[in-house]
Amino acid sequence: MRIGEIAALVGVTTRAIRHYHHVGLLPEPERRPNGYRAYSVRDAVRLARVRRLTELGLSLDEVRDVLADDAGRELADVLEELDADLARQEAELAGRRRRLAALLAAPPGEVEPLSPALAALLAKAPATSSPAAALDREHLSLLDASGAVGEELYAALGPVAADPAVLLLYERLDALADAAVDDPRIGPLAAELVAAMPAEALAAASAAAGPQAGPGVVAALLAEYAPAQAEVVRRVMDALTDRDNFRDRGRDRDRDGFRNGAGSKDRERGRG
Repeated sequence: MRIGEIAALVGVTTRAIRHYHHVGLLPEPERRPNGYRAYSVRDAVRLARVRRLTELGLSLDEVRDVLADDAGRELADVLEELDADLARQEAELAGRRRRLAALLAAPPGEVEPLSPALAALLAKAPATSSPAAALDREHLSLLDASGAVGEELYAALGPVAADPAVLLLYERLDALADAAVDDPRIGPLAAELVAAMPAEALAAASAAAGPQAGPGVVAALLAEYAPAQAEVVRRVMDALTDRDNFRDRGRDRDRDGFRNGAGSKDRERGRG
């Protein structure tokens, strides 16, 4: 068979066949005295296999690895890996379509690429024109888009978002836009913000932040605020971190106390 004939038989282009020769997927056949390639049925079978594997989604390198094993012992493993990869892509595509459906269903002017969990959380919050509240929303949207937070944090923040009293705290933070960094309102406001954060939300936020909450991230976040506001946020972050560490130390002390107490009772029973 000439190149045009084998191409028509297998259903590929002559250009594809020449490329397969170039990358080593299809060996060069013997040439006739006139210089034309002479393809055999075996060449057609190999070419058909290349086409079938590429249509399944294998890269040319993966096809080469499969064809290198004449018995096809590795083909099942490659196809299972491909099937798992396609399943992951299918799940990701389904999630993207769900988010797209939520955007299409949103009223005009309120379209924002949020996960369903964050959209549900923000829907609980009372309407406000507070710049500080809007900044909080932007930060949550950024974390949501990065995948750094999960539904646990959103669920823990639900009661806070729905509490109208939180709007007063935002308004007090807004009032510090032009204040000095030693303004006497900073300390009390930071303390009240710390008290408003549920322990469950703190635990979820600590687990979600992980290594992503490095100095550069924190500095960039604080730079979004006016100096006095940034001081409030910094104190809140420091206090919440200390509170989390304190709670961990308390749990360690409780465990140590239980062990020591149990040991004392064992010693007393031994003396008795």
